[in-house]
Amino acid sequence: MIRHKLCGVGAAMITPFTPEGKVDYQALARMIDYVIEGGVDYIVALGTTAETPTLYIQERAVVAMFIANQIRHRVPLVIGVGGNSTSEVLDQLREFDLRGADAILSVTPYYNKPSQEGLYQHFKVVSEHSPLPIILYNIAGRTGVNMTAETTLRIAADFPNVIGIKEASGNIGQIQEIIDRRREGFLVLSGDDGIAVDVMRRGGDGVISVAVNAFPRRFMACIDLAKRGDFDAAETAFAPMHEVVEALFAEGNPTGVKCALSILGLIGNRLRLPLVAGTPALEARLRELIRTYDLR
Repeated sequence: MIRHKLCGVGAAMITPFTPEGKVDYQALARMIDYVIEGGVDYIVALGTTAETPTLYIQERAVVAMFIANQIRHRVPLVIGVGGNSTSEVLDQLREFDLRGADAILSVTPYYNKPSQEGLYQHFKVVSEHSPLPIILYNIAGRTGVNMTAETTLRIAADFPNVIGIKEASGNIGQIQEIIDRRREGFLVLSGDDGIAVDVMRRGGDGVISVAVNAFPRRFMACIDLAKRGDFDAAETAFAPMHEVVEALFAEGNPTGVKCALSILGLIGNRLRLPLVAGTPALEARLRELIRTYDLR
């Protein structure tokens, strides 16, 4: 079952860029191999960390196809298909080559701040047209609207092809309510690295992670303990990572993780406007943490 494939850690893949601002496919291939060799359970393409809003639709389609070809079925693939217009999401479902994907990740519509009924109706239409299982993505800090536990549970109950949620509300009470009241088999994935072990201790199924891009082996060592139910050991192993995660998000995402990856020599430290590279202070802090905790 696809549910079992998408437990654990999904790598929220970055999009590297060349000095000219084009997608750096050579670096992207290197990143995919790096996280797979580091032990990630699956890869998530075209999410927040990929700077997807700055990618043209045609670029997104090519990036999705490239990632699927580079993975070569070594791990499952989830492709981000979302937007603030329901009809635009349907366009993506028609135009993207989704044959190499196992599921889609679909964010709550952003900027226009739909009501809870609007969110329900949006995902009703998406579920009716998606050829793949759907993971909801709730991240109110970016979209401007929080999808409540009640709405999430209503969608999960009514649409069987909605198989889970990436919950990045940061509201542990809301996450717990979804865990406690979900239908059997509905995945609850943390959208925040820092609370991943806590969410799993509470009955969650894993995390879609930013930090795993840069430090896959160390991050997986922590989450693998949680997957085995040894949550105290997982928390102990994760303790150094709390400082790292705090630094990675200090100037926004993917600013921090791209800075870390450039320090590690895996990509160039380039983002698309309106995002910019991290400050010298952030770079110095990440260099210190990488050295202190032997993260190379």
